[in-house]
This record gives sequence, structure tokens and C-alpha cells, in this order.
Amino acid sequence: MKRKGFFLLLMILITVLLSSCWSKKELTDLAIVAAMGVDKTKDGRYHLTLQIINPGNVAGGMVGGGGTQSPPITIYSASGDNLVEASRRASGRISRRLYYAHANLVVVGEKLAKEEGINTLMDAFDRDPEFRNTSTLVIANHSSAADLVKTLTPVDKIPANKVLKTLEFTERKWGENVKTSLQDVMKSLESPGRGTVVSGFRLVGNPQQAQKLDNLQESAPEATLGASGIAVLKQGKLVDWLYGEPARGTVWILDKIQGTDINIDWEGKKEAIAYQTVRQKTSVSAQVKNGQPHISVHTRVEGDLSEMEVPVDITNPKVITKIEQSVRKEIRKELKTAIERAQKNKTDILGFGEVVHRTRPNQFKKLKKEWNDVYFPKLDVDITVEAYVRRAGLRNKSFLSGIKENQK
Repeated sequence: MKRKGFFLLLMILITVLLSSCWSKKELTDLAIVAAMGVDKTKDGRYHLTLQIINPGNVAGGMVGGGGTQSPPITIYSASGDNLVEASRRASGRISRRLYYAHANLVVVGEKLAKEEGINTLMDAFDRDPEFRNTSTLVIANHSSAADLVKTLTPVDKIPANKVLKTLEFTERKWGENVKTSLQDVMKSLESPGRGTVVSGFRLVGNPQQAQKLDNLQESAPEATLGASGIAVLKQGKLVDWLYGEPARGTVWILDKIQGTDINIDWEGKKEAIAYQTVRQKTSVSAQVKNGQPHISVHTRVEGDLSEMEVPVDITNPKVITKIEQSVRKEIRKELKTAIERAQKNKTDILGFGEVVHRTRPNQFKKLKKEWNDVYFPKLDVDITVEAYVRRAGLRNKSFLSGIKENQK
């Protein structure tokens, strides 16, 4: 009987002490932050731009209570000597508590990234228990972070989602951009001798027009957001922008290419055949001989022929072999261009130092201090590319070949 009484008393105490509502947050008291932009002011302070979601306007198709259109987001800005001060100063203009748990995008202004770097920002984000380290980081390309965060976008009502989806699909289909999270950036910054790559985003058009609802009412908006290049960071500071072949070659060596299109010349016509990749794998190995590191890059690609602008007899195995050789040559050229650009910048964004450190840790200790400035720029790299044609679409014989035969 005493035992039963003891357990009953214990259950009553637990019921009193434990409460499921101690940390409750009412939705009507929260200002949900979708994106954050960070710039540096002329007097050296941080300028914070917050993209706040208007839940009623998003659900109601941007129609306000009076029947007039209103934007799905509201922008609030504040400045401070650090991010915490700027955030708390912004609370003086908002009637709700800033809630960062749903902030999926962080935009850093180009000027801030170039002059000061992002190391201090990473520390602030990493310390905040509410801020998620899976948020995507982008660098504003030739514009400020505030201009990007303030831009209204068609199709995707919340501009932050537009940026995230654009990065996701351009990485999957083209390969000149790479989606990087705060966690990815912090890992690369902490890695010995490693540079960092972050995708860039650019505002195309008039920044003032980009903030108006009139911009969304046109079939061809005057101001839009678009993925633009890859930012190269050395010790956290922006040192270069990569576009085209150097950008795609970099993503290829990092083994983050999900899909892309390779155009090759044929019979004197430039970019006559389009080769669409389906599967690809890149591996990097390292050796150290006589104190000098040596890197080997191996890429294997399988793809389809998706378009031809000249008559090609693809039923001939010799023709397929020749196409594969041309694809290998083109891919090898892009990889070589990416390596030469990284060596010129003296920034190992390709992760070669990590490979040496992983395979030869004791030897890398001697190279680590001067890796980017001495050893990496003079690094010997062997590039091997395998490319195979697996399919030719819905028809084997070229449509243009049939037209040519009928004209004889």
C-alpha cells in the first residue's frame, strides 16, 4: 500500500513539474524571416535587410483586405556594429518577434565579401541556436544584398524560394552553379589549405523597379533575379568570379555535376552536336614524390545525343567513337581551364589539398602552411576523361540525313 502511494505521489509531482507549453510561440506574435541580406555601410557597420513573410497575402494571392494588391513580403532594415545589434535594432520597427528558424537564404553583399570577408558572419550564424546551418548562402554579384532581398519575383511569391529553386535546378540541368549551405561553407573554411566556392546571384534591371508590384504585372518583368557565376573565396574573402567553362569545370572536379550539355564541333560547323550527360563521376587521387605532390583527376561520363545540326550517320560505330573522342576533348579542356584559373588565383577551391591530407597526412603537414601560395600554383595534374554515348533519342538515323538523301 505504501509503495502504491509513493508511485501515485511521484506521478502527481511529474504532472505538476512537466508542462508542454512552457516554450510556446503564438503565430500571431512571430515575424517569420524568409531571407536575410548583410551589407557593410560606409561607416563600417553591418546593414541587415530582412525579408518577412506576410502569411495572409501569400495565401490570399497578394490581395489585401480593401481589395487592393499587397506584396507577399515586407522588408525591414537596420544597422549595427554586429549582426546581433542590427537584429535587435530591427525589432524596434516590427510589432512581432523576429523568428529565424525558417530563414532558408542568406545573401552577402559583394563589397562586404571582398573587403572584410564572411568569417565573422559565419561565427554569428553558428552560435545562434535558432538559425539553421542548412540555410543556403549566396554572394550578391555586382549588387548589394539589400537589392536582392527586396526584389519581388513572379511565379514564386516568396523571393527566397525563387533563389533556392533556381540554384537547385540550374545545378541539376546546367552545372555552372553550386548550392552551398552555411554548414558547407564553414567546413571548407576550416579545412587546411582549402578555398571556398559560393554561388552568385545578380539583379538584372532597375533595383527600384524590382521592388514594385507593377514589375510583376508584366509578362516580361523589367527587373529579375538570376544565378550568376561562382564566387571564389580565399580565407573567407572574395577574390574572383568564375563564369562559363572555368565555373563548370570547377563544379565537375568537385563531383557536383548532376547534369549538363556539352556542344561539340562537327564537319566544320561550330557546336553542331549536343551531348546531354546522364551519369557522371569524378574521382581525385594524390601522390607525393620527392616532397612534391602530384594529382590525378579521372572523370567518367555517360550521356545521350540530344540534338544535331548537321547530317550524321550515328548507325556507324566509327562515327559514335569519333563523337565520344570529341566529347572527351571538350570536357578535358574545361577541367584544365578550371585548374589553371584556380592556380592563377592561388586558391585551392578544388580540394586537392584535402586529398593530399587524407592520403598522405604526415607529408601534408610539411606543405600545409605554403600550400596555396607555393605548392598548389605549380601542381602537376593529370586529367583522364572517359565519355560514352548510350542513346540517341527517339531515332537512330538523323532527320537531316533523310532530307539530304531525298535531295540527291
